[in-house]
Amino acid sequence: MFFKLKSNVIFRNYVSFGYITDNRNFGYRQTSHHENFIGDKILSESGAVFLSALEKLPLSIEDIAKKINVKFEDVDYSIIKNDAIEFFYMLENDGFVVSGNTMQDCFDKDTKFSYKTIEPEMVEGIQSMTELHMQKSTQDFFDEFNNGKPHLTNLHIEITSKCNERCLHCYIPHDYKESSIKPELFYNILEQSKNMNLLHLTISGGEPMLHKDFCNFLKKCKEYDFSVNVLSNLTALNAEILAEMRAYPLLGVQVSLYSMKPEIHDEITQSIGSFEKTKIGILKLVENDIPLQISCPILQQNKNSYPEVIQWAKKLKINVGDDFGIIARYNHTTQNLKFRLSLDEIYELIKKKKKTDPKYFEQLEKTAEKKRNISPSDYICSVCSSSICITECGNVYPCAGWQDYLIGNLKTTSLKDIWENSDRVNYLRGLRNQDFPKCVNCPDKEFCTMCMVRNANEDPLGNPFTVNEYFCRIAKINRQIASEWREKLNHLQHQ
Repeated sequence: MFFKLKSNVIFRNYVSFGYITDNRNFGYRQTSHHENFIGDKILSESGAVFLSALEKLPLSIEDIAKKINVKFEDVDYSIIKNDAIEFFYMLENDGFVVSGNTMQDCFDKDTKFSYKTIEPEMVEGIQSMTELHMQKSTQDFFDEFNNGKPHLTNLHIEITSKCNERCLHCYIPHDYKESSIKPELFYNILEQSKNMNLLHLTISGGEPMLHKDFCNFLKKCKEYDFSVNVLSNLTALNAEILAEMRAYPLLGVQVSLYSMKPEIHDEITQSIGSFEKTKIGILKLVENDIPLQISCPILQQNKNSYPEVIQWAKKLKINVGDDFGIIARYNHTTQNLKFRLSLDEIYELIKKKKKTDPKYFEQLEKTAEKKRNISPSDYICSVCSSSICITECGNVYPCAGWQDYLIGNLKTTSLKDIWENSDRVNYLRGLRNQDFPKCVNCPDKEFCTMCMVRNANEDPLGNPFTVNEYFCRIAKINRQIASEWREKLNHLQHQ
């Protein structure tokens, strides 16, 4: 009998407990994926010891039990062996472990992400024999375990500010796109992140594939067993990068595609030929079973053609995130906002979704229901409570969009010290929903996500407390149309 960790599983041993995830909480889902498929689990202290004995390569139960027995010398070997088998079978039912009579059986059962094999009816039949839904969220568990001390789980690293596109709506001022991270700094960040038991990395730019060490960076991330997503336009994708991405099963990619009309996409990116390169890149990722999500910001240029992107992606089983919430640049210049939709245009766009995308309103209702349980004393968002951003020069910011609010630099201060002791980090960490009374008391709050970044970027003085009225009105539109949709649906059901 052999057991192994699945290749897409991340495990962290915190001594008094263990945490295991298969990356579903960080990765991108296909359009056919089951919405309630939860992919993380907290293990007891002894469970963490047992799981620490497993590897990504198959081991016999005898060898595994011997490794565990070293930690429990006063327990009979046969008891440990039987307990281990029972425990690993439970985790196999949960989707974290595979077993087999031979090593090859384990490899054969360690199925990888594939666009070719997963169909809706197959996904809908998947159920777990154990309960994966925890009473608390993972982040809440970490916070409580650490006596309220925030735990860093997500890190966004911009490895280069250089970009081969000049997207009209980009929140990064184009004049600033000129430098790349030094490899020694990147590797140092990974080492520090590993020591802090970090789980997930987002690698972006600029265009990250323009960095000459991009492949080496991915290899090192794999060595440290991080979950990684890459934000890229895919125009610089080549055979070497593709091969490295295939070798890394935890990888997910987010790519922007604005229209299936090349002239519109290229107008937005201000790069002739970018549509064809991005489209080819997407098809290569699908062909090689690399999970991805398409991001489709809606601007004046593509407001009439973006649905074609969704239709094209659906045929490929790729999820598309469309968004009309363009934010100002982080230096408070607002020229890019002339391309965002007017409120009247947004109203008409959302109304059309009643006919073209009923799931939009179902998801809107689900999200609103969750937000009804948000307390005024809860964190506003994840910045400085579970995540931060590092740029190519070592500067540390609350998040990628908020880069006029420096909270430290890794060339002079350790990541751990910044996370735990930075005055600016602790200030942001101390803010709660109740510090935004207008938002807390707003009748549309369940249809809005309060964001300090979009407040700060659009305010001339960078004040995050200046609530952005544009997004307030979008929330009102969402509530109004969602209410009309629900009333009509109820009426039809009672006819």
